[in-house]
Parts: sequence; C-alpha cells; structure tokens
Amino acid sequence: MDKEIQTVDDYIAGFPEEIQGKLKSLRQTIKENAPAAIESMAYGMPAYKTNNKPLVYFGGFDRHIGFYATPTGHEKFKDKLSGYIQGKGSVQFPLDASLPLDLIAEIVRFRVTENQQK
Repeated sequence: MDKEIQTVDDYIAGFPEEIQGKLKSLRQTIKENAPAAIESMAYGMPAYKTNNKPLVYFGGFDRHIGFYATPTGHEKFKDKLSGYIQGKGSVQFPLDASLPLDLIAEIVRFRVTENQQK
C-alpha cells in the first residue's frame, strides 16, 4: 500500500473519476446497510468491521472492482453472483458494467447479521 494512502478518501482519490464514482457508490451502499461499521484501511484497501469482526472489503483494479465478503457472504449468494468471476471469498465486478448495488446491499446486511450472531 502506498504510504500516502491512510484513509478511504485517499484511496478513492487515487483512481480516475469514472472509477471513483463507482467506488463512492459502493462505499455509500456499505455505509447505508452497515451504519455501525467501522471503516478503515486493511490489506491496502477499504475495510469494514462490525462487532470487532471483518465485515467486507473492496478494491479498485484496472478492469474490475473487487468485493470481499469473506467466504460465507459469497457462498450464501453464489447463485446471484454466478454471472461474475469469483474466488473463494471474492467477486469481481467489471468496470464496464453497472455495480449490482442492491445485491451488494443484501450481502452486507447478511454479513452484519452474521457478525452479530458469532
């Protein structure tokens, strides 16, 4: 991670304007659906925690936005995420398509509930 990047605002500002817009929308969706989440930087990307446990992360890349809701968040929504490239705990949303903000909101709410139950 660049030593100058210490906040999520710094992180987002480092991207071209069109990508900044998508990252800001994703950030707002997370905040609206997890209002008690603590925002920070971790692993070189924006990170959110609830109940002192990781909630979700996101990161901007050349061709996609990565969204990380831990393996449980992705497993629960595997059918709805099936149109996207995925890893065990990640999904890639292409930059040339709209972000599925309703789905992201649903995943974030699921993770909030999950963190409350652990």
